[in-house]
Amino acid sequence: MAAEIEIAILGAGISGLLACKYTLSKGFNPTVFDSNDMIGGVWTKTILTTKLQTPKSLYQFSDFPWPPSVTQNFPSQKQVLDYLHSYAQHHNLIQHINLNTRVLNLTYHGGPSEQEMLTCTFWGGTGQPFGPRGKWQVTVRDTRTLCTQVHQVDFVVLCTGMYSECPNIPEFPADKGPTAFQGNVIHSMDYSTMDHQTASELIQGKRVAVVGFQKSGMDIAMECSSANGIKQPCTLLYRKEHWNMPDYLPWGVPLEFLYQNRFSELLLHKPGQGFLPNLLATLLSPLRWGISKFVESHIKKKLRLEKYGMVPPYSFLKSVNSCTIATVPEGFFERVEQGSIILKKARGFSFCSQGVVIDGETEPLNIDLLILATGFRGVDNLKDAFISPPFRDLMDTKDNGLQLYRRCVHPRIPQVAFIGFSESIANLFTSEMTCRWLAELLDGTFNLPIIKEMEKDAYEWDEYMKKSSGEYYNSRSCLAGVQIWYNDQLCEDMGWNPKRKKSLLREWFEPYRPIDYA
Repeated sequence: MAAEIEIAILGAGISGLLACKYTLSKGFNPTVFDSNDMIGGVWTKTILTTKLQTPKSLYQFSDFPWPPSVTQNFPSQKQVLDYLHSYAQHHNLIQHINLNTRVLNLTYHGGPSEQEMLTCTFWGGTGQPFGPRGKWQVTVRDTRTLCTQVHQVDFVVLCTGMYSECPNIPEFPADKGPTAFQGNVIHSMDYSTMDHQTASELIQGKRVAVVGFQKSGMDIAMECSSANGIKQPCTLLYRKEHWNMPDYLPWGVPLEFLYQNRFSELLLHKPGQGFLPNLLATLLSPLRWGISKFVESHIKKKLRLEKYGMVPPYSFLKSVNSCTIATVPEGFFERVEQGSIILKKARGFSFCSQGVVIDGETEPLNIDLLILATGFRGVDNLKDAFISPPFRDLMDTKDNGLQLYRRCVHPRIPQVAFIGFSESIANLFTSEMTCRWLAELLDGTFNLPIIKEMEKDAYEWDEYMKKSSGEYYNSRSCLAGVQIWYNDQLCEDMGWNPKRKKSLLREWFEPYRPIDYA
């Protein structure tokens, strides 16, 4: 029976591969669609110097460890891609993947009307993952032949992620936008898709400014610095300082021992927990503050942040809870010291013919090229995928985040799951746990609660995100501080024992990694 159930998976990145693997393991028939010409998602298009930001022990499949040949703790882009390809081949996923295939839209047919869906008591009217009549039609186009096909499926898994083809472009007044500038303006997405020679030619001998102080911004600034040195220094514009990491060993202590075990989560107020755990988290708040200051002191000393006026005005814990931590490229602040990278704070800016005008300054910054490393709005792609207005409206995340039960299913959208739209210290870790939960749901291991309970749970998590992420709430659904708490809920749903360690001491103080859930 399961083999007759058709599942469409949108995206062949990490989440798509995991969704394919785990639905296959339950006997379903998945088909993966991806507009790229190779698997790997965001890892297929990165700049030359990109490396994994997370230690590989956290960024690995639970049943497929890194090969012994990869000795680096932070593998390169090529090594990550090779690892993903090996995983896909090991689990025979390639035959289920349609590359060079763009999904145009999704339409729901045959089940309860879309308006009825908005008033149902149970998910999809029955509470079951597969409706007795409802089907999704997935319209796709071959990007090479431009031929269009329609696939009728029983379930859709959206794995397009937050970093798909929807760059976040700042808005400007009509006469002060990029068109007013005589030079070039591109997004980091465009830069990362170039081959190395083309990218080098673009920045060589140019006065370049990069906007954004996260991983892409720092990496691109480093490449511009290497190409042009102090003769044509790269200006990095940033709005706010961040607690970016020089390493994951604050004062010699692995960071995961401070933020990735049960004891560390005991210090936090978590969504859905009871009165006593919340009271304990309040009583332990001085310890929580002290751990944050311990890490901050290491970062400030090692990167000499006070010298450069780069000490963030908020705690390191807030960076963890909002998933805004990036790894500083080796030698970055040495480049700042020598003058080949210039750090410049800019609350806002606009364009003029010579370059950009920074808010509060009268003289423009004369440049030839501006690269916007301003992130992505991948969730916006979801709204465009749904044709019908009720479902499109539910995807409007302007005022609220994506309201998902267990960060996976929308209570009002039947026979659809969302994977990869929450971040953590290791996104692969989060996506795999969610895919395993989804596979058990599809296989009938457990049932979903009524819609009102699902919405209440999603609301509690959303309120947690607002409080813990602050101004980064709209762009990030971050589980970094509560990954184990989230995993516990999934395990309980699936009937698994959430306690995965062999002793009480290890259970509370040893970091949790993907291998613990093998």
